[in-house]
Amino acid sequence: MSEQPAIVCLDVAYGDTAAAVAGALVRGWDADSASQMLVRCIEGPPASYEPGAFYRRELPLLLPVIAELATSIDVIVIDGYVWLEDNRPGLGGHLFASLECRIPVIGVAKRQYRNDTWSTPVLRGTSRQPLFVTSTGIQATEAADCVRRMHGDYRIPTILRLVDEAARHGLNKRQ
Repeated sequence: MSEQPAIVCLDVAYGDTAAAVAGALVRGWDADSASQMLVRCIEGPPASYEPGAFYRRELPLLLPVIAELATSIDVIVIDGYVWLEDNRPGLGGHLFASLECRIPVIGVAKRQYRNDTWSTPVLRGTSRQPLFVTSTGIQATEAADCVRRMHGDYRIPTILRLVDEAARHGLNKRQ
């Protein structure tokens, strides 16, 4: 990867009758702001949540935003797991496959998936609560180090907080 990789961070907010997707393009792991932010609202009730099949709900929402970002993307960071138990693909694994295994995907989960023994716990700031990092297309130790290096003094990196807020604001603005 280049010295200042092009990183896309993605998040989705859900309401009863719509969803909003936010994508932030940043240059480098220590970036404190996005060089490009996209927020797209999707009308209609979102697909139901299915434990272990979250990708069915979220993947169709993420792909158009990734396609709309007019840049060469080096890494994608998602809110969720890349791998689930028994090496089954989670959202990130399905996203990686959908992109023909060309763009590494790092999953950053705030909550531990049931029986998780495969993620890399990452502590940031003074938090005693880890983030759970999984990846594909990039070594797990490198992915965890990238998340550690992300800007911010708190558990949640600045850009991940901003993309979460942008998705929620996009949804609230629509309703």
